[in-house]
Amino acid sequence: MSDTVIRLDHISHAYDQQLVLDDVHLEIKRGMFMGLVGPNGGGKTTLINIILGLLKPDQGSINILDEPIEQFHDWNRIGFVSQKANTFNKGFPATVFEVVSMGLTAKIGYLKFMNKHHKSKVLEAIDSVGMSDYAYRNIGQLSGGQQQRIFIARALVSEPSLLILDEPTVGIDYRNVERFYELLHELNTKQQLTLLLVTHDTGVMTQYATNVVCLNKHLHFHGNSKEYSDLSAEALSEIYGHPVQVIVHDH
Repeated sequence: MSDTVIRLDHISHAYDQQLVLDDVHLEIKRGMFMGLVGPNGGGKTTLINIILGLLKPDQGSINILDEPIEQFHDWNRIGFVSQKANTFNKGFPATVFEVVSMGLTAKIGYLKFMNKHHKSKVLEAIDSVGMSDYAYRNIGQLSGGQQQRIFIARALVSEPSLLILDEPTVGIDYRNVERFYELLHELNTKQQLTLLLVTHDTGVMTQYATNVVCLNKHLHFHGNSKEYSDLSAEALSEIYGHPVQVIVHDH
């Protein structure tokens, strides 16, 4: 088995003849914490939808865990967390335990009950994001940052090889954003979880990510975080098409 989790070769895609991705090549290797940055409309969401199999590219090929995407079926090994904190229905009648257990549906089936092993896995996932004290609290009672931790636990309970996060800190206050990034850093360094984080927070890349991709229709930059931090403000502004200021996060 290779150490490549995702491989995209010559990916191009257009909407109504408007090209949004042009000849994109990208490899995500095991253990990476890859940050995907770029301007609005630069193709980040399109690229994520292609990786998740929700959208078929006009050109190019995708391999997931050494299999062509057309033959890949083990989707529980690809976790996904989206912008849920600011849109979640706070009246949803479910406990944290119940929400996280939904992540096992693909493994145990819709109509089957969880056994002792499954319940243990749910509690372990909740503990891994530091939320054990909230396991039986209604999820609507939690803050946005706490809810995002629970959505990560729901993705982790199926033991994924890759966790994709699409702007997960939208609507979360600054203090909880810092804690959230620390959690991702711990998952990457201590549990060796491979991460792909889509964000507009370019400062996160210098603080936490191991690798960075700048996407604006083309891949304008693909390298490690040190190389990214060495980019000049002029180079970043050229990629984004407008002035960019990098804010470094302090611990």
